Amino acid sequence: MSGSFDERDTPSVLAPLPRVSIQVFAETTEVADAVQLACQDRRMSKAHVKVQTGGAAAAVEAYRNATTPNVIIVESRLNAMHLLAHLDELAAACDEGTRVVVIGHTNDVLLYRELLRRGVSEYLIAPVQPLDIVRSLSELYGQAGGSTQPVGKTVAVYGARGGVGASTIAHNLGHSIVRDTDQSTLIVDFDLPFGTAGLDFNQDPLSGLFEAVSEPDRIDGVMIDRLITACGEKLSILAAPSTLDRTYDQTFRNFEPIIDLLRNVAPFIVYDMPHVWTDWSRKVLLSADEIVIVAEPDLANLRNAKNLIDVLRAARKNDAPPRLVLNKVGIPKRPEIVASEFASALELTPVCAIPFDANLFGTAANNGQMLTEVQARHPAAEAFSPLVQTVTGKIEKAPRRKASPLAGLEPLLAKLTRKKAG
Repeated sequence: MSGSFDERDTPSVLAPLPRVSIQVFAETTEVADAVQLACQDRRMSKAHVKVQTGGAAAAVEAYRNATTPNVIIVESRLNAMHLLAHLDELAAACDEGTRVVVIGHTNDVLLYRELLRRGVSEYLIAPVQPLDIVRSLSELYGQAGGSTQPVGKTVAVYGARGGVGASTIAHNLGHSIVRDTDQSTLIVDFDLPFGTAGLDFNQDPLSGLFEAVSEPDRIDGVMIDRLITACGEKLSILAAPSTLDRTYDQTFRNFEPIIDLLRNVAPFIVYDMPHVWTDWSRKVLLSADEIVIVAEPDLANLRNAKNLIDVLRAARKNDAPPRLVLNKVGIPKRPEIVASEFASALELTPVCAIPFDANLFGTAANNGQMLTEVQARHPAAEAFSPLVQTVTGKIEKAPRRKASPLAGLEPLLAKLTRKKAG
């Protein structure tokens, strides 16, 4: 897999902003409040934002004898003539490379064209929502880290408890994305001491993610290319060392440059997250474009999933809610919480339910294969299609027999129905 991909393959993704300074001159409390809420968005985490009042006139006065930031956002309720006059004064004071975004109250295409002609980067029409501001700034800086390359979509898979099969789900999800969408996909194994991506794909890479996180100041696209292992024409992994001859005391600083670079590698990047709750794992999880929570249908999983989902909803107000996958459904003689009750408690409908089949999962794990490679038409294998469509927003490349999103529950529900009837 090369270090970049064709822009035609790029999913619709708002890239995180690089480290930039942004100063906002607002005339109304509505715009000031919208900016403050936008600052809480995960994609704005690196940006330093200062909000003050005064509009265009205040911006002109502020930079008469001061250095301008990377971005100036100006709200103005002035008519076109007075607004353009203020912006001409502001342009004379701006340092080279400073970008200007105007939030106006006039929906006028002629004004919009004139603003662009004079070098204004974007014109937004009030009222604005926080996500409007995030989107504008994300598009202003193009792609991840300010690069000109396309941006891949990241999908983090996290288990509500250890042992729920989150890694198996992550690996099969990555494999299914390639199968269903024909898009290049990279699986990143963040479980440094115990990761199984190498085993599950029958690979034994000599190096991998640990080499990258050990030297974050040296990491670049060439190094990432060298560490990635191809598992097929369009599927690759960045494996974990999975050894215990060292300790893994990383901080988010070790992972941050890698996350930025990985967005340039493939249209889709699947994070196989370990079941730990540290500063770095939390920040990596929150940075993802999509989050998949894997849970088994029992009480401990329900409690943990609810805690996770509450945290994620509070921290990611401008993102889609986490996607819920019920795994290991229908284990014989094991009491389970009914899917509808599980979903009701979380206020979240499962995207799919994966029925448990010891022979299928055991064979796949021992052979270093994916579920579809062992038995493509098994309900557990087919249950990944709705998950792929949800996290990628893409329809499978070729028509296949459709599985219901909760197809895995149907045999279990039928069995319970027969028992009640008896």
